[in-house]
Amino acid sequence: MSKKINKTKTTVKSAVSTEKQILEVSPAEKIWKKVFLITAICMFFGIIILSTGAGNSGDEDGFQYPYAEKVVDFYSTFGADTACLQDIDMGMHGGWFDPLTVVIVRIFNICNYQTVRHIMNAVLGFLAILFAGFLAQKCKGWRAGAITMFLLFLSPRFLGHSFNNPKDLPFASMFIISIYYIFIFISEYPRPSLKTCIKLAVVLALAITSRIGGYLLFAYLGLFVFVYYLLVNKPKNYFSKQNFSIIKHLLFCYIGIMAGAFLLTIPLWPYIMEAPVANTIKAFTDLSHYTVSIRQNFEGMMQWSNALPWYYTPKYILISIPLAIIFGTILYLFVGGLKKTNRFTTFILYFSFVFPVFWIVYSKANVYGGWRHAMFAYPPMVVAAGLGFDALITFFKNKYLRIAATVLPFLLLLMPLTHIIKNHPYEYVYFNELAGGTKKAYGNYEMDYYYHSTRAASEWVIANAKKSGLETGDKIKVATWHTASVAYFFRKDTAKFEVGFSRWYERSNNDWDYAIFTITGMQPEQIKCQHFPPANTVHTITVDGIPICIVLQRKDKSDLKGYQYKSENQIDSAIYYFNKALEVDAYNEIVLINLIETYFQIGNLDSAKVYIDRVLDFLPSHETVNFYLAHYYMAKNQLDDALFVTQKMIKASPNNAQAHRIACDIYLRKNDIYSAEKALLKIMDAGAFDQNSANQLMAIYKAQGFDERVAQRKMFKHLAESFRKQGNKELAEQYEEASRR
Repeated sequence: MSKKINKTKTTVKSAVSTEKQILEVSPAEKIWKKVFLITAICMFFGIIILSTGAGNSGDEDGFQYPYAEKVVDFYSTFGADTACLQDIDMGMHGGWFDPLTVVIVRIFNICNYQTVRHIMNAVLGFLAILFAGFLAQKCKGWRAGAITMFLLFLSPRFLGHSFNNPKDLPFASMFIISIYYIFIFISEYPRPSLKTCIKLAVVLALAITSRIGGYLLFAYLGLFVFVYYLLVNKPKNYFSKQNFSIIKHLLFCYIGIMAGAFLLTIPLWPYIMEAPVANTIKAFTDLSHYTVSIRQNFEGMMQWSNALPWYYTPKYILISIPLAIIFGTILYLFVGGLKKTNRFTTFILYFSFVFPVFWIVYSKANVYGGWRHAMFAYPPMVVAAGLGFDALITFFKNKYLRIAATVLPFLLLLMPLTHIIKNHPYEYVYFNELAGGTKKAYGNYEMDYYYHSTRAASEWVIANAKKSGLETGDKIKVATWHTASVAYFFRKDTAKFEVGFSRWYERSNNDWDYAIFTITGMQPEQIKCQHFPPANTVHTITVDGIPICIVLQRKDKSDLKGYQYKSENQIDSAIYYFNKALEVDAYNEIVLINLIETYFQIGNLDSAKVYIDRVLDFLPSHETVNFYLAHYYMAKNQLDDALFVTQKMIKASPNNAQAHRIACDIYLRKNDIYSAEKALLKIMDAGAFDQNSANQLMAIYKAQGFDERVAQRKMFKHLAESFRKQGNKELAEQYEEASRR
């Protein structure tokens, strides 16, 4: 038995360690070890310093930190304060990192708590970089580890999220550390140590409580161990008596690690403490079918996140990571990754980053905000790239070619390095050469989707804003989409400033003196048109010269007065002030839309058409204005023109329920009941099917010759299919059952 185990260990050493003994005594390897250590130290302090300049991410002030305070209150009162348990949505997301930041802030009574959070976030980013380097070092040595660390540190999107993404980044960090310890676990085959098992259980628990998807690591561990067992044994010995003790020990370790990790998640997660098994299952299933949909600028079109093209995530990754990573990852397959001694390592790395992306595509997952939800898959990809460049260096025997190969990854990193230096703290707003850089990507993809730039904009307003005499109160009113984040930066200046909410497309209808808007959520054609930013822009935050956030100053409040008169049905005064506002900014689409609505309100459609044409001249795809244009044509009985407009709206936004409603009305007026039915089914799939829609559909089925009962069954059948497509199995089953009655 002992001979068999020794033989297996020899096989393992060749398959996992791969030249490790030779590398450890090499003088060059000793130098690279020093490079690795010095690099790690510099990166540790560097990433912390960089994080202090970052703004707040979009969810920090509004959701994550307030919820974390409730969690800490839950623990500090020994479960008496149950406020955190009432917030089920946040509770299902887990998260040990945010409560930890609250504990630190409270212990040291820190006022600027977001800076503390960002520093702690940066430490986790560094750990991801460090363990990616450790994993590469375990595979091929210190040179591979050092190259890997440089590749990950100089990945602008990853670096940027290291500053202030307290959800995706901690999970990415725990994920790569888990992969590292899984690798260590397998390298200790056939008898993994208790120490390794404990470390693996702890880091798996931290991964799970960062994101429920961490449970997939249980499957990773089982799969990798299973594949490795098959590799180091001949088929005839898979179930031999000699291997039975190995199988038993591995299975014991595996069950122990899973049980230990699960038990550790319970005290770290109040939601799970309530019902450990039931709530774990619920969190996993509910968050796997996330129903909230957010509009995203992708390929120059505003698209709903639950209806994005299948290639959204893989394309976003390919156009926003350094070319060095893409090149190195492909390179490794050709210059070392497929060698017999490296195949298992290659399998672990490539599976770890390919499978999650594949699953997002296959499951049609509801993702948004670039590829931040897949960020955990990125460090293993970078490790593969680091091994690729290391293998290329080894491949060349000529001294000068080896030097050139060593320099190559750093040359390929010049563009991302330049971006980091020029655009700090907006590193994550990065697009590579495949996208034509940030300037070419502008207007076609989201820029500052996490609203980092609101910090710089807020600080500019605090330093420069002065009263103009237009104020309607004692304080200067600052409007923004992102009140929680902006209010944080004004928290010490509340005597002078008042922060309020305003959507971009309602900005003229609200009272403010200064306004802060990121371009996220704005229509692509608007931010690319020649009249953007607006005439009253007084400050712009840019990346590579393109605006990601603007500060507006109210120089006239005629637009607001016009809206107030319109709301009070004082039409003549409203029209007067709207026209006065257009003298200040002739391209203020909010004022123009208000005029369109006003003229529709009094039935003066021809005057409305004048302003419709004016808006469509510079914003031809504006949804609201096209909506009015369609109604204008319907009022004029120009049904074909109205239908053309609605079809254009539907092409731009397939789930536009309003456009489908207009189309349905047009088809009914044209007596085309079959096309009207299709329009109603589209409304159903868009999740906007109401009682009026149901009445129309029933009337259509009756017109087709069905009686009341059959028509109702037919409608219920369609509702079941629609809810099934939307991922609502419960309602789908209810309507399926109703359709059979």
